Amino acid sequence: MPSDRNAYRLRPARRADLPGLYAVCLKTGDSGKDGTKLHDDPSLLGKYYVGPYVVLEPDLAFTLEGPAGPVGYLLGTLDTPGFNRRCEDEWLKPLRSSVHNPGNDLTTWRDSDWVRRLIHVPDFVFPPVLQAFPAHAHIDLLPEARGHGFGRRMMRFLMARMAARGAKGLHLSVAPSNAGGQAFYEKLGFHHVAAPELPRHTYFMARSLADIEPNDSLAGMVLHG
Repeated sequence: MPSDRNAYRLRPARRADLPGLYAVCLKTGDSGKDGTKLHDDPSLLGKYYVGPYVVLEPDLAFTLEGPAGPVGYLLGTLDTPGFNRRCEDEWLKPLRSSVHNPGNDLTTWRDSDWVRRLIHVPDFVFPPVLQAFPAHAHIDLLPEARGHGFGRRMMRFLMARMAARGAKGLHLSVAPSNAGGQAFYEKLGFHHVAAPELPRHTYFMARSLADIEPNDSLAGMVLHG
């Protein structure tokens, strides 16, 4: 159990949180496990997977704060194609000037090179099979914040906020090896989406938000153990 039952709270993410959120991204970056040993640049994973949401979608970006700082995040967008365009123009293009392109020869890649390649050639995916689920989300929690129902409550909050803003469907991606993550989303009503046009290295899941009661309020999001 968390040491202080009232010490964990969900709040809007701030730019000042980014170093802490990048650390959460790294420590969950190996299919939910600590990915620190896999990277030579500890901030790069977060710069790709976290930073653009906090900066470009602040109304749907949240920090799970624990007694010693960020222990998780909840991120989303209502409009995946629009977000992808903004991410390219407003986030990735400026970032590329400080990140070298390792090229497309996978045999030469080392450490964080696969993330560097994504920064230069992002794998934005939104084929017709996902168009009924235009919103998407990301959530990651450090081990200390797992097993207490926080993730479930956070996702339900985000779905209610998205529904309040008109979202009809939500999709997300999970590593194929992350069976625990897949089971977590299944309990929240998500189903596996399979189609030839979807990349095989990612497991896509989606659900309608038609049954979600809209609620745009963050009130009461102190998370007890």
